[in-house]
Amino acid sequence: MEKVYPVTLEGKLKLEEELEMLKTVKRKEIVERIKIARSFGDLSENSEYESAKDEQAFVEGRITTLENMIRFAQIIDSDSADKDTVSLGRTITFVELPDGEEEEYTIVGSAEADPFEGKISNDSPIAKALLGHKLNDIVKIETPGGSMDVKIQKIS
Repeated sequence: MEKVYPVTLEGKLKLEEELEMLKTVKRKEIVERIKIARSFGDLSENSEYESAKDEQAFVEGRITTLENMIRFAQIIDSDSADKDTVSLGRTITFVELPDGEEEEYTIVGSAEADPFEGKISNDSPIAKALLGHKLNDIVKIETPGGSMDVKIQKIS
């Protein structure tokens, strides 16, 4: 059985855009780099050629990965879930107890996780601990850096 990739509709569209860019733009750029590098002569000592071939292998691997993610994407419908319960697609605001700062994360599937944008994977320790809890619940989160207690302030 294939792995299912939970994603928001927005996340699936971003994956499709990346796939299209890799297939139509990046592939052509790499082929051109390889042609130019071949013109330099002896391929056994040609670092430009090796670099372009490495990038080509990476891009082809990423294309395969994206095609699988899109093929087996499961769109998260956060509108149908209970509005007061932490679930995929929801944005959670919590505060670390006793007197920590407020933090906000959107829980998404691993395919679209981006911690720099505040999107954490449903497989992350924080998300795993929060999933299924309700507004004002106090939750113990076990992280590699130790455990912490948080109070859920807002679910949107």
